[in-house]
Amino acid sequence: MRFFNFVSIKLNLCLIMGIVIGFYFEIALSLTFVTAIVLLPFLYWAHKKQPREGFPFFESITTFITLALGVFIVTLAKSKDLPKHYSKQNLERPNLWELKIEEKLKPNQYSERYIAKVISLENKKSTGKIILNLFVDSTIRKLQVDNELFVNLLSNRISAPQNPHQFDYKRYLEKQGIYHQIQVYPEAIILKDKASTTLKGLAANLRERIIIKLKQENFGKDELGVIQALLLGQRNDISEETYNSYIDAGAVHILAVSGLHVGILLLLLQFLLSPLERIPKGKTLKLVLIVVLLWSYAFIAGLSPSIVRAVTMFSFFAYAMYLNRPTNSFNIVALSMFFILLFKPLFLFQVGFQMSYAAVFAIVWIYPKLQRFWFPHNYIARKIWQLISVSVAAQLGVLPISLFYFHQFPALFFVSNLLIVPFLGLILGLGILVIALSLLDRLPNFMVQSYDAIITVMNAIIDWVAHQEGFIIKNIPFDSVQMILGYIIIISFVLFLSKPKFKAILPLFFGIILFQGWNIWNQFRLQDKEAFVLLHKSKNTSLLHQKGGSLTVYTTDSLGMASVINNYTIAERNPSINFVPLKYNFILGNKEIYIMDSTSMYPQNKNLEFLVLTQSPKINLDRIIDSIQPKIVIADGSNFKSYIARWKATCNKRKIPFHSTREKGSYSFYFEED
Repeated sequence: MRFFNFVSIKLNLCLIMGIVIGFYFEIALSLTFVTAIVLLPFLYWAHKKQPREGFPFFESITTFITLALGVFIVTLAKSKDLPKHYSKQNLERPNLWELKIEEKLKPNQYSERYIAKVISLENKKSTGKIILNLFVDSTIRKLQVDNELFVNLLSNRISAPQNPHQFDYKRYLEKQGIYHQIQVYPEAIILKDKASTTLKGLAANLRERIIIKLKQENFGKDELGVIQALLLGQRNDISEETYNSYIDAGAVHILAVSGLHVGILLLLLQFLLSPLERIPKGKTLKLVLIVVLLWSYAFIAGLSPSIVRAVTMFSFFAYAMYLNRPTNSFNIVALSMFFILLFKPLFLFQVGFQMSYAAVFAIVWIYPKLQRFWFPHNYIARKIWQLISVSVAAQLGVLPISLFYFHQFPALFFVSNLLIVPFLGLILGLGILVIALSLLDRLPNFMVQSYDAIITVMNAIIDWVAHQEGFIIKNIPFDSVQMILGYIIIISFVLFLSKPKFKAILPLFFGIILFQGWNIWNQFRLQDKEAFVLLHKSKNTSLLHQKGGSLTVYTTDSLGMASVINNYTIAERNPSINFVPLKYNFILGNKEIYIMDSTSMYPQNKNLEFLVLTQSPKINLDRIIDSIQPKIVIADGSNFKSYIARWKATCNKRKIPFHSTREKGSYSFYFEED
């Protein structure tokens, strides 16, 4: 693998290692800074004095400095270890927060959601980011990026997952340097009259203006949602059904303004501006115009993280094309990654960043090999093969990551890409023209109808591919170990096909054996596993009993359980599922569980291990404790909050353990056999 010989690749690996170490281990900021400073003179000495042969002092010191740099920048990005981070102050009481809106998130049915930067806390200058949940209705004016405001409220920590194998939203936000949230009603907000303006705020306001203009045109509702996603990276208005169709068709990347869009735009600009090369200094002017236009598009798209990543990367590619020399593509991609991570180290933990660079590295590496494998002389066949090659290379690059995060594989991904991607340049070009004319109030109706028809056809194609359900493989169990082994297998397979030798096939066999061994070990572990879990559901009482490869779900209402059960079964290697009505008594080994619901029926056994309170029973818990003497009391999410608070106080007074699934999440019963 020749690309490991590039200095940029090696520096990237060192920087990534430093970022990972700094994120998962608490290392003092001063220690990494001092380490890097102390090593710099030795680096200079090694560069000047290191002999041609012998111990590589220069490379070793460079490695340590880059590792220290990675730790340093990610510690700064996490910011909670900084002395002025808001978490250093008392957050157990309401505080006066001064916030600046940095980003609008997708709203839910209850609130508008924003990422806000902390300016001050209790009039003390502070740093950090926080989630702001604003309870609003359609009559209230929404907040905009760059708005600055005051709120005097109590902050809350981001909740951990409340059920087994649920998406860990808390961990997801921690990887963006966010640890708390505030829930506020509009009347509790005081907006500042004069707020400072940022480039990102100007970009967001321009994007909002474009969206308002587009909504005034005669586009269909679904078509408008796709247009906003396709051109502006704004997916808030796209319907869930349409979005899921793009996912199932393996074409969701079309709705994320990222590398595909910017790459096509770069090729279009290279073609359209090629006449400039005929004039003096025209080549330099062409490069400047291309970079300016790419970043202008990023500005129009709101400077979202995905578009900033893509434009940064393709700006490097534009410069390499300007130099017109055999600069290795791996070097360009690695340099862009190093530059991005240097300023935004937490991007490393974002799925979009991982998939974007995995796809690009795979295309740069695998695509040329596929072209050498077969080169059709027929023009149409050659173009079709090129598109299929790009799709296959990109899909191989992202496959392990995609299976790890999304647990499904659209087998017809190449069909949707073959039918859409060739025309994506035309669709993007027309879309940008539509935006420009709409802003100038010069958009003719025939162009609106034509572009609407094009998007309608694209949606219809995607919908048709998505409905070929036999080609969509879902609920694939895939953990982090399988992801790593998956990449070992893919890399080894490509290397073997490139040079089919005995030595090249050994890593492939080794990877396959480890992969299969891990799967077999997981199946053995599954057969020996037994778990009994009380879930947290707000209007439902549900318990899971897993025994080996079978899962019994005891529930008062099986509707609305799909998401929780689906997450659980995928993580537990798809055990067979059986739904049964909830019962009152469970015997686990030598311990008994009793479920007391709104009927308030007492158990027959007077010496219980677990008492589970559900559906808000009207009881005197003191009497019940005296009567049946439970070892622990548990209340699930189907109870009123006031009842739970009263029961908790009673248990604290009687020194009996109390577990509320509202506060602590699901409860796992541990038991021993007789």
